[in-house]
Amino acid sequence: MVKKKKLSLISMSLLLAGSVLAACGNSESTSNEESGGNEGNKEPIVLKLAENQPDDYPTTIGDKEFAKLVEEKTDGRYKVEVYSGGQLGDEKSVIEQMQLGTMDLARTNAVPLAEFSKEIGVLQMPYIFKDEDHKWNVLNGEVGEEILGTLESANIVGLTYYDSGNRSFYNSKQPVESPEDMKGLKIRVQQSALFVDLVEALGASATPMAYDEVYSALQTGVIDGAENNYPSYYSSNHYEVAKYFTLDNHSGVPEVLMASKSLWDKLSDEDKEAFKEAAIESQTAQREAWDKLTEESKKAIEEAGNEVVVIEDTTPWREAVQSVYDKHGGDYSEWIEKIENE
Repeated sequence: MVKKKKLSLISMSLLLAGSVLAACGNSESTSNEESGGNEGNKEPIVLKLAENQPDDYPTTIGDKEFAKLVEEKTDGRYKVEVYSGGQLGDEKSVIEQMQLGTMDLARTNAVPLAEFSKEIGVLQMPYIFKDEDHKWNVLNGEVGEEILGTLESANIVGLTYYDSGNRSFYNSKQPVESPEDMKGLKIRVQQSALFVDLVEALGASATPMAYDEVYSALQTGVIDGAENNYPSYYSSNHYEVAKYFTLDNHSGVPEVLMASKSLWDKLSDEDKEAFKEAAIESQTAQREAWDKLTEESKKAIEEAGNEVVVIEDTTPWREAVQSVYDKHGGDYSEWIEKIENE
């Protein structure tokens, strides 16, 4: 009887010790999870970044640079995997996933983001930027950071802007050197009330149309022209059937690299700083890739013999579309003033 009692006491002691150790282990795991770190684990925390452009596109190049910098700045504790080519969904569905916290990171254009956070829509206003220097002074300055901050109301954290160039008009009829030259032209636009009003304010006829129908519509004369950035004008082959390209730069809506608030709230302050720094630094690689693509497109278009008109002063164009500001700018009046004064 005595021996049995001793054995029972020893067994109970071992059980109690095991429980204490297990409790300590759970506490440490929870602490790491809550801080967003993985100091107690050898394996990095793997995050997904959604990208709808091809693997060699400038925004994807920026994403990959961001991923590399995040890994470096967090000493390998975080690894970002870039899923290009729309593998994880189109831009709208990706934004919705970000809101729900089921997507960690993404790069989308600012246009679809305006559906989720109204303020960023100010970047769609025509001729909102005087030139490239003004554009990037705004985006990389206090005003740009404030606009990114408005995304938090949609459970999204804006990290930085990427370049997507500037949209300009091209047509098959004549060189366009002033707003007056736009009169009577049939111009394809996106399914956007703002773009319809922009084109009509310039005296042209706006024709909303699917992008994949534009080439044949230009070829057959259903439309006279369209509008897009330099690389898209070339890669779509629209330059073959619309020989006159006018660099009026009416729209310079940027891309946005962002994180879900769900992810952001799990990061330590140190890691938040690392992610933000990585994003800002990655902009250099992205913009360099965009400039390279633009120069390649420009060279090919010039070799094809197309006529390119460069608009040095967009003031008359901006004045011609005042009705667009009267109709669409009311919600952005504060932001428009900040951007103009930057």
